[in-house]
Amino acid sequence: MIGMAVLGCGRIGRMHARNVARHSEARLVTVFDVNTEAAGGVAADLGVEPASSIQEVLTNPEVHGVLIASSTDTHVALIAAAVGAGKAVLCEKPIDLDVGRAQACWQEIASRSPRVMIGFNRRFDASFRALKQRIEAGEIGKPELLVITNRDPEPPAAEFLRHSGGMFHDFTIHDLDMARYLVGKIVEVQACGANLIDPAIGAIGDIDTCAVTLRAKSGALVQIANSRRCVYGYDQRIEVFGEGGMLRAENLRQTAVESWSDRHTAAQDVLLRFFFDRYREAYVAELDAFVSAVATGSRMSPDFADGMAALVLARAAGCSMASGRTEKLP
Repeated sequence: MIGMAVLGCGRIGRMHARNVARHSEARLVTVFDVNTEAAGGVAADLGVEPASSIQEVLTNPEVHGVLIASSTDTHVALIAAAVGAGKAVLCEKPIDLDVGRAQACWQEIASRSPRVMIGFNRRFDASFRALKQRIEAGEIGKPELLVITNRDPEPPAAEFLRHSGGMFHDFTIHDLDMARYLVGKIVEVQACGANLIDPAIGAIGDIDTCAVTLRAKSGALVQIANSRRCVYGYDQRIEVFGEGGMLRAENLRQTAVESWSDRHTAAQDVLLRFFFDRYREAYVAELDAFVSAVATGSRMSPDFADGMAALVLARAAGCSMASGRTEKLP
């Protein structure tokens, strides 16, 4: 049984703590948050004692792995401390908002043979994993064009946006990682963005709509379409077009039932409206992979290098939007 601690008891931390507590091969040992009320609430709900400090968590011999779900600005310090204490780490994306700080973190921990997994949960979505497997099996030949659609039902709270790191680092980074996952190394990034939805988002220097074009080392082109507002629900689609055909992962709905009548044809349930619902099983599968890797010593994936690569792409997208030029990656 793998003993785990969850650091950060906000919205995403509560979800992760529940998943750990329900896992058949993991045990939730403790939780910690600088907000003691939040930590106490999660601990009480799940029948554990909250830790009084990070040090208490990291010196606990019953804790084999830590799941970092705290604010982004704490990630590198917590990764370094956990690795230094000999713990395996599953850290929510991004590693940091600054490539230099993330690189410094790696330099600090690299000699310790770190066991670090970065939380790009969409890699564990059953439909997206099937896409990758079928691409690798050669079903459509060499991929030539990848189209990723990622649109939120509505913008998050302004307080969150002020500290999120911006559209590319908080939102698009999932799609940048998915592009690498499906078509490999990216060598060029071109991005444009706009503030079309909420002037308050523009007022804090962020955008709410963007289009990003990537070129893979293989030659494949990737188009990413992002929006912070989607009136019909949580729009999550991927299409892969290749020399031998096309693969497509469509939106998930509550059921697959269609209704046909004199009023409508092929009417379906509305789209799921929250990322917890859309990716519920993916978060569980992500945890499964982490627990298994800790138990067996197998490779963690996506690992720190994957997190760094996505962060570099997010920075390149921001630079491209600011300059109007294509950013070429080494």
